[in-house]
Amino acid sequence: MTTIQHISTSRRIKDRVVQGLVYLAFILAVIPLISVLWLVISNGIGRFDMEFLTHSMNGIGARDAGGGAYHAIIGTLEQVLLASLISVPIGLFTAIYLVEYGNGGRLSRAISFFVDVMTGVPSVVSGLFVFAFWILFLGFPFSGWAGAIALSILMMPTVVRSAEEMLRLVPNDLREASYALGVPKWRTIVKVVLPTAFTGIVTGVMLAVARVAGETAPLLMTVFFTNSINNDPFDGPQMGLPLFVFDQAARPNDTAVDRAWTGALTLILIVMLLNLVARLIAWWRAPARGR
Repeated sequence: MTTIQHISTSRRIKDRVVQGLVYLAFILAVIPLISVLWLVISNGIGRFDMEFLTHSMNGIGARDAGGGAYHAIIGTLEQVLLASLISVPIGLFTAIYLVEYGNGGRLSRAISFFVDVMTGVPSVVSGLFVFAFWILFLGFPFSGWAGAIALSILMMPTVVRSAEEMLRLVPNDLREASYALGVPKWRTIVKVVLPTAFTGIVTGVMLAVARVAGETAPLLMTVFFTNSINNDPFDGPQMGLPLFVFDQAARPNDTAVDRAWTGALTLILIVMLLNLVARLIAWWRAPARGR
């Protein structure tokens, strides 16, 4: 009896130690995040007003007070939207092929290899590729569309891998039940597999969006700089929030640095808002709700 109590006590002690280590690791992981958020909010909240959100930097000098990031906000939203329209369908169809049709064949292995390679490609390389091919070789001008192409290259592998993992989590019993009823494979994928994995796929897409929303290097070589509002992403230079933060932070005066902090805060809020909207959509379309 004493031996059993000793073993039980020893297990409880080990459990408490491991639990404490897990809590410690969580705290260590959260501290940098909280520090970054606190730093950005405390330095950026002072200029976060309607003027900043509704005005551009057109006619505003580097040392002048006022001005805003409206042109950069419009640019970021349009560039990320276009990049998503390019990368999400391609990434989703690629994941469907790998899970549902690939069957470990030579082509599926080659696709998986290249997706892994693309995952490790530095962001500046995608910008250089689009700059060399789209702008120098084909002769198209700097534009938000060129930046969206560069961002889509970075988004695709994240979308493919996240969608692939979610599709693999769908139980095979659901597929087999659908096949037993005589439902074709393509219809099973559309009506059974994709709705079941929808929540996870949306989460993966938002991770990809968050991955590219703050990228600066690809935009430096494809979008260029402008202080004016350009609502047309297909014609002429177009600003983005990462470029705005980079440009303002490089100026040696407090007024520009304050605008840079506020631009960073605005970018964080946009990503948080997009994640919130995606979670609401995923919750609304969850299979448990019967939609």
